[in-house]
Amino acid sequence: MATSIRPLNDRIIVKRLEDQEQMRGGLYIPDTAKEKPQEGEVLAVGNGKLLENGTRIAIDLKVGDRVLFGKYAGTEVKLDGEELLILREDDVLGVVQSAAKGKK
Repeated sequence: MATSIRPLNDRIIVKRLEDQEQMRGGLYIPDTAKEKPQEGEVLAVGNGKLLENGTRIAIDLKVGDRVLFGKYAGTEVKLDGEELLILREDDVLGVVQSAAKGKK
């Protein structure tokens, strides 16, 4: 049975995107020495930040966005053997956008 998680308020669920293994000069970098990637894909988005007056501000992110976040941002959780990250919208530094094909 697959477990799902729904973020609350202004939180998002992110799956880290692993960098491809690159060996320069024939050196192998062990997993313990590698830094965790600071880029991920948004898997789920909360409803938005709830203000004191009861209004809700919608989140500017959507499922499928590739985002950059701080090195120590968020809370790591393990769900069905998969490591995920729960972040506040404020922890996201930017959205990665690929260049459109055919534009100069």
